Amino acid sequence: MDQSINTDRPPYGLIAVLLIGAFITFLNNTLLNIALPSIMTDLQVETATVQWLTTGFMLVSGVMIPTTAFLIRKYSVRNLFLTAMSLFTVGTFIAGISHIFITLLLGRMVQAAGAAIMMPLLMNVMLVSFPIHKRGTAMGVFGLILMFAPAIGPTLSGWIVEHYNWRALFYFIAPIAVIILLLGFFMLKDKKEIVDIKLDSFSVLLSSIGFGGLLYGFSSAGNKGWDNPQVFVTIGIGVISLTYFIIRQARLADPMLNFGVYKYPMFALSSVITMIMNMAMFSGFLLLPIYVQTIRGISPMDAGLMLLPGALLNAAMSPITGRLFDSFGGKILAIIGLAITGIATYLFSQLTFETTYMFLVIIHAIRMLGLSLVMMPVSTNGLNQLPRRLYPHGTAMNNTLNQVSGAIGTALLVTLMSIRTENVVTRMMRDAIHQVGGEPTAEVQQQILLTATLDGINFTFFVSTIIIALAFVLAFFIKRAVPAEDPIEEKPRHTSLVTKLAGQ
Repeated sequence: MDQSINTDRPPYGLIAVLLIGAFITFLNNTLLNIALPSIMTDLQVETATVQWLTTGFMLVSGVMIPTTAFLIRKYSVRNLFLTAMSLFTVGTFIAGISHIFITLLLGRMVQAAGAAIMMPLLMNVMLVSFPIHKRGTAMGVFGLILMFAPAIGPTLSGWIVEHYNWRALFYFIAPIAVIILLLGFFMLKDKKEIVDIKLDSFSVLLSSIGFGGLLYGFSSAGNKGWDNPQVFVTIGIGVISLTYFIIRQARLADPMLNFGVYKYPMFALSSVITMIMNMAMFSGFLLLPIYVQTIRGISPMDAGLMLLPGALLNAAMSPITGRLFDSFGGKILAIIGLAITGIATYLFSQLTFETTYMFLVIIHAIRMLGLSLVMMPVSTNGLNQLPRRLYPHGTAMNNTLNQVSGAIGTALLVTLMSIRTENVVTRMMRDAIHQVGGEPTAEVQQQILLTATLDGINFTFFVSTIIIALAFVLAFFIKRAVPAEDPIEEKPRHTSLVTKLAGQ
């Protein structure tokens, strides 16, 4: 049975609406990165605290996304889209009016509840709309549109933060979100056949405690330290809950999240590589703005412009990478991309107070070029091996693990940076006191802090390089995936395009 052929015309109108919704959620994420130093100053919070705006967003996503496989099969694309955009819009308004950190964090988490539904929904529609031999090209073209958000996000954010308050970022997003919500309300008309499946409440509870405990524990380590009971107890509870969650899913006839996707070796390998890359990638997005603004004193606008060429290159490469994937597969692209990413990340571990602005621009662009050759090809190759029945579970699993690995990677690497910085400050202060015979001046203490922070950032980028090297080794085991035979063959029957879009 040839599962790669899909004779139905792809629903371009529906895909366009979903893409616009996904675009605005992507733009929202990249807008905030440049604003983090301004938020730290305005709301008087530290790096380990402000990272919760990123980690908290991923925490909610990590809890929500496992349910999307069920939601995609149960509800129509229209209902899911409207629910997702409504939550995202409400969260944007809450964040925009916030004047204390906890309210801002709450707004971000409500945004995350909506954004978490968007990407798995879009990915599932893409997978069932295009045959396997055209998927790389299709993903590349649509990736160009989605990657345009990270391209303009930092520069736009830098201009807004430099000329207005950081809250203006949310004021900018809010009316656009409302327009997209109305667009979806009037344009999406798909219906959904009544599907007799029920969500296992205990699985949702286990998933929430498991992923939530794991993410909260790792994220808290930055503030509280690894020896704090709140850290290791929550991580322990998370691990136990996730273990039982996985065992329970294996026993259920209709699991909430089907871990059977890991019986397919290319999907399993793609998950490991993308998790490793996310751990390294998210740390860079957090560390670079801190370096250029806090240590170098570069303005938010110039910091955004610094990231623009790399983001534009990443977006431009998306359709090219898609075509290359269709022609040559994911292995060679992943090997080349990981080599480029690893070298660029190592160069970021050699930053100084005199590192030129152009050097930062070029190395960041090279790093983004490497990432563009890895993420989409590896992920698409893994999904291609799954039977159609498992597409919702595969996309949900990928998106869940992306959020979890990103949050854990960010928490771990920021913790390493904080520990390294603290140790260097202690050593340099001790040396300074010994040299001058007393407490050093405020200027000397400030210079010590900047030097220690720079050392911490360099050390963290070096650790990221080692993590990427592990993914580089794994890339040599990639093979070109073909759809596997489905052990649960459904009887041939006429399926409408709407039914396919629902993941049936």
